[in-house]
Amino acid sequence: MSDVVEKTLTALPSLLSLDSQPGSAKLSSNSKLGNLIRGITELTSKHEEEKLIQRELLLIKEQVSSPNTTMMKELMVRAIYCEMLGYGVSFSYIHAIKLAQQGNVLEKRVGYLAVSLFLNESHELLLLLVNTVLKDLQSTNLIEVCMALTVVGQMFPKDMIPAILPLVEEKLNHPKEIIRRKAVLALYKFYLIAPNQVQHIHNKFRKALCDKDPGVMSASLHIYLQLIQVNPEGYKDLASSFVTILKQVVGGKLPMDFNYHSVPAPWLQIHLLRILSLLGKNDQSTSEIMYEILDESLRRAEMNHNITYAILYECVKCTYTIHPKSDLLEKAAKCIGNFVLSPKINLKYLGEIRNNSDNNIQ
Repeated sequence: MSDVVEKTLTALPSLLSLDSQPGSAKLSSNSKLGNLIRGITELTSKHEEEKLIQRELLLIKEQVSSPNTTMMKELMVRAIYCEMLGYGVSFSYIHAIKLAQQGNVLEKRVGYLAVSLFLNESHELLLLLVNTVLKDLQSTNLIEVCMALTVVGQMFPKDMIPAILPLVEEKLNHPKEIIRRKAVLALYKFYLIAPNQVQHIHNKFRKALCDKDPGVMSASLHIYLQLIQVNPEGYKDLASSFVTILKQVVGGKLPMDFNYHSVPAPWLQIHLLRILSLLGKNDQSTSEIMYEILDESLRRAEMNHNITYAILYECVKCTYTIHPKSDLLEKAAKCIGNFVLSPKINLKYLGEIRNNSDNNIQ
């Protein structure tokens, strides 16, 4: 058996709490899920796999329909696995919703996971989950609130947003940062599918931007990037705030958890540079606020890793988009030259794209 399968079998119990014995490191030998995964990996043809999965689905269907079943959690995980392999398990959708509605915390976790994988936001069965989400958002159990916000941030009926919006707004003031972060991401989802319904809470987005937790702040940038693309003039006053945040990021002020290959929060830097590009376009006074941090970003981002190439590309793009400054343009042009002269084909292509774009602007 491959190392990948062995690692999967080792991780599943702790991830889904399928084994009731504390400290258990592997799926037990009599675990139906473990046997299913092992059985599939030992097959030699697609036809054999189909026969095995069809037998498994018949067994799952029979057991989930039994009123006395005590294995609903594992049955649902086995159904998820079959669905991931491309076999229809629509008979289990309603049971996933029931598990999220009626189970204990661990069962609700699996139920919510199954629902998020089985259904999309236009599926008619999703309406049956609305009351459960409303109840869990009002729960005193932190885990239940997190699960509900996660599902809301992934998929939720557009027509039901007004019913749940006040509760999600309320979570922006929650003492736990993970709840505030998930609430911001849920509102971002609402903005994407129904922007008119969240227009009244822009001030709360500003509060999230200034949150003491960098995770909450970074989540709010997704919303601001969308808002500024639509109406950059309405957010010019926040340019200095975005510049300050970028300075803190580039200066390594964020926790080490945000670093990637020793680069400080690279995806956060890219988001901020895109926002600054939009705010500084055709605006000299706003652009002047950005010159210092753009110069520092170009200087700090060395060409030694794919993620730094992405940051440099966004820096160059921002430099050529905002009101021009001669010394910054020279540094950006030098950066493009390094891309073009690089032995790596992808970087050459990146440099050619940027060079052609700049020539078109001129």
